[in-house]
Amino acid sequence: MNILNYKLYYFLGVGGIGMSALARFFNHYEKKVTGYDKTATTLTAQLQQEGIACHFEENTALLEKLLSEYKKEEVLVVYTPAVPKEHAEYQFLLSNNYTILKRSQVLGEITRQFKTIAIAGTHGKTTTTTLVTHLLKSAGINCFSFMGGISKNYNTNLVLGDISDPQTYVVVEADEYDRSFLTLHPYIALITSVDADHLDIYGDENHVKESYTLFSKQVKENGILVVKKNVDNELKLTANRLIYSLNLDTEYCATSITVENAQFFYDIKSPIEAINHATLGLPGLHNVENSIAAVAIAQQLGIKGDVIKEALRSFSGVKRRFDYRVKNNKVVYIDDYAHHPEELKATINSVRKLYPGKKISGIFQPHLFSRTRDFADEFANALSLLDECILLEIYPAREKPMEGITSQWLLDKVKIADKKLLKKEEVLKEIEQGNREVIVTMGAGDIDSLVGPIEKILLAKGN
Repeated sequence: MNILNYKLYYFLGVGGIGMSALARFFNHYEKKVTGYDKTATTLTAQLQQEGIACHFEENTALLEKLLSEYKKEEVLVVYTPAVPKEHAEYQFLLSNNYTILKRSQVLGEITRQFKTIAIAGTHGKTTTTTLVTHLLKSAGINCFSFMGGISKNYNTNLVLGDISDPQTYVVVEADEYDRSFLTLHPYIALITSVDADHLDIYGDENHVKESYTLFSKQVKENGILVVKKNVDNELKLTANRLIYSLNLDTEYCATSITVENAQFFYDIKSPIEAINHATLGLPGLHNVENSIAAVAIAQQLGIKGDVIKEALRSFSGVKRRFDYRVKNNKVVYIDDYAHHPEELKATINSVRKLYPGKKISGIFQPHLFSRTRDFADEFANALSLLDECILLEIYPAREKPMEGITSQWLLDKVKIADKKLLKKEEVLKEIEQGNREVIVTMGAGDIDSLVGPIEKILLAKGN
C-alpha cells in the first residue's frame, strides 16, 4: 500500500490532535482532505484556514455528494476509535465498502518507509516527542514529526521533512489507547511511564503492562530501546536497552538539580557525553526527567552536547503542557493537560516546588466517567495536594453517564476544606472576585475554553 495514492482523504474525527496532524500531512501533498468532527474548535478553525473543509453534524447527504466525485478506490477514510460505531457517517461508509483505516494504521503506513522514533508512555510522551523533534531540528537532521500537542516552537502538531530522503527520521507519539502503538515498528522506542489507564479498553493494569511489553518488542533488530528505570522494573524487560531516571544512578540521569528564579538547572550524566549546567525552557521537575529521555535519544543519533544544551534552553514546550499563561508580580497562571492522577500529582508538586509558600488553587475537569470511577481515590489524593480545589463536571467524551459517578462524589473524597464544585461560567466569576497567588487549570476535556477568558481576567486585574 502506498498511502499517498488516494485522491480523497476523509477524516472522521478530524479535529483530534493526532487526526489533525495526519490531515495536515495529506493536505501538504495536495490531496483533497475533508472531515467531520463533533464540535468546532480553534484547531478545526485552523484546519479550515489551511484549506481542509470541516463540518460538525452527521450528514450522510453531504458525504454522499462529496464521494460521488470519486471512484471508490480513490477514497481513504481515516477514523479515530473515539468516534462511536453507531455514527451515521461511519455506518454509511462501512455499508458501502469504502476503505476505512484507523488513525494508527495510517500512521503505521507512513512510518514504514522511514527510520521511526516512537515515544510511548502513560504520561510525558507529548512533551518528550516535541522535545526530541526540537533537538533533531536544532541539529539540522531531516525529520517528520507527528506530535500529540501544538509545539510552541513551531506552532503546529506536524513538522515536515524531505519525503524523498531515505535517511529521513519520523518522530511519532506512540498512543497506547486501543493498542494503537502496536502498528509501529520503530528504530528507536522510548517508554516514559506505565500506569494503569484506559481500563475501559484494557480491563486491568496487567493488560496495560502486557501491551507495553509487546510494544518494546516491536523495535527493529538493530534498533534502540530507551526505558525509564521504574518501567524497566515493572515490565521485567530482557532486551538490550538504555535506562534513564530523574536522579537515580542510571545510565542517563540528572545530578546537581537546583532551582533559580522558578527555573531548573541540572547536569546530565551520560555514557556518551555529559552535559553540565543544562536548563530547560519548560518548567517542572517531571519535564527535567522528560528532557533526560530526549537527550538519550539525541545522543544515539550523534547530536553533540553544545547543540543539545542550546536546544534544551530554547525549547518553549507544548500548548497546554505546563503552559504559563500569566506570570507577573500579582499572580501566576499555568494551564496543563493533566487528566490522570499521576499527571495531576506531578503538575501540582512541580508548582509547589517552584512557588514554595504560595497558595496553590487548582481548577480540574475530570475526563471520562470510567476514568473517574477507576481512579477516584487516586484523584482525590492528588487534588488534596492543592490549597484550594475547584471541580468542574465530568467531561464525558465518548461515554454515557454512569450512575453515581459524578464530580460531587469525587469532591467529597478530597481531603482539604477549601473545595467547591462550579459550572464553567461560575469559575470566571470566582476568578474575577477573588485574589489568588497561583492558579492551575487541569484537564483534557473542554476546560481549554476557559483558558483565554481566565487569562484575560487576570491580566485586566493586574493593570
